[in-house]
Amino acid sequence: MDPDNDLYAQVDALMEGLRSDLERLAAIPSIAFPGFPAEPLRQAHDLLVGLLHDAGVEHVERIDLPDTAPVIFGEIPPPTPDAPTVLLYSHYDVQPPGDESLWQSPPFEPTPIEEGEGGLRARGIADDKSNVIAHLGMLRAFGGRPPVGVKIVFEGQEEYGSPFDGYPPTDPERFACDAMVIADLGNLRPGTPTLTTGLRGAAEVVVEVRTLQEPRHSGEFGGAAPDALLVLLKALSTLHDVHGDVAVAGLRRDEWTGTSYTEDEFRDLAGVESGLPLIGSGTLGERLWSGPAVTVIGLDAPSVEHAASAVVPYARAKLNLRFHPLQDPNEAQDCLVRHLRALKPFGVPLTVTPGDTGPGYEAATGGPAYRAARTALKEAWGTDASYVATGGSIPLVNGLAQAAPHAEVLLFGAQDSMCNLHAPNERVLFSELRATVVAMCAFVREYAADFQGGEGVKGGAAS
Repeated sequence: MDPDNDLYAQVDALMEGLRSDLERLAAIPSIAFPGFPAEPLRQAHDLLVGLLHDAGVEHVERIDLPDTAPVIFGEIPPPTPDAPTVLLYSHYDVQPPGDESLWQSPPFEPTPIEEGEGGLRARGIADDKSNVIAHLGMLRAFGGRPPVGVKIVFEGQEEYGSPFDGYPPTDPERFACDAMVIADLGNLRPGTPTLTTGLRGAAEVVVEVRTLQEPRHSGEFGGAAPDALLVLLKALSTLHDVHGDVAVAGLRRDEWTGTSYTEDEFRDLAGVESGLPLIGSGTLGERLWSGPAVTVIGLDAPSVEHAASAVVPYARAKLNLRFHPLQDPNEAQDCLVRHLRALKPFGVPLTVTPGDTGPGYEAATGGPAYRAARTALKEAWGTDASYVATGGSIPLVNGLAQAAPHAEVLLFGAQDSMCNLHAPNERVLFSELRATVVAMCAFVREYAADFQGGEGVKGGAAS
């Protein structure tokens, strides 16, 4: 990269090639879910290994773990002993396309869109293949020799879940770094540069009720025989107060001081039916990011279509709990379990079984990497960066943070909240991809200068 040339002009010269490689990558149905073929994952892996070599990454290897797709690991040494090391993360697997009849074009045929300055529609093109390409764009802009050391982690089974989530702490030297750019998300809205500083944790709980040995005629027994579904519904109704706020004691909720959606934006994104209120009270940031949410994600009960006139003997629900980024996952799950176990609706006890948990994460934002990132995002988008959180989980963030506990963790990328990730007609905008490449280039430039100026202190990276 020529420091005397305009950064945008240099990135613009790369965009045609980046678009072509994004189309090649997005055309591969690299789905790591059970029941889907493994060959496309190998194709995506091999394509990216070749692209990394072409971008100047000489050291590229694969990490093979049981029951997961191969992880691509690449490394470029720091150019000087006092230069920092930055770890770049993205994933090359994608969600299944779902009902293809809902797509405006075949999900694995990248198709131009007219929105804004244009873009492409395909499954996984935003989540997360655009961010893989953005990392490659930064490497190309510097001719494979950025002013920082680089470690590259491209995962192949993020969407389904993988043993790799817990692997980094077992090999801390490999993942040692001073800062991480986790590119698995993006901006609050197109054109609004966004740093995600918090991830809510997640836990699951199953609650079930058995009241009768088998169904009994509702005319002869209804009114006295305990109805398992009524018992379960009574229990579930205690999880929220009259406003829709979570009513489970001990779950942390703090004021949200960052940026958030407008109510109209959120209604549109969530697809709320016209005229209906949102549930809960307080700001959207509190309800979505710095407070808890309990959702009934599954219910075992007789279907309406096949309903019989009988008292229901058994019912079961699966609950998904999202909790404050800094709350201990076992503590949060225990709060919900205790609440349910203390109930005896109509005198009937519940069977409550805790399931999986995943921790949240809250980033420290006062270090040199965040200073560099704020400068870089403003250069790329022309306005100051906003801080947001997300209710979604990225379990690997905690594993990487444990492996490199002194490293700053930055979460930004080419997606935006309106890109339809995990939904039909997923898309990425060229304007967001272009600005993300500029931001990544400016970030490593600013971060290296911070260290060379004596303001940074090497922390997480192995010397």
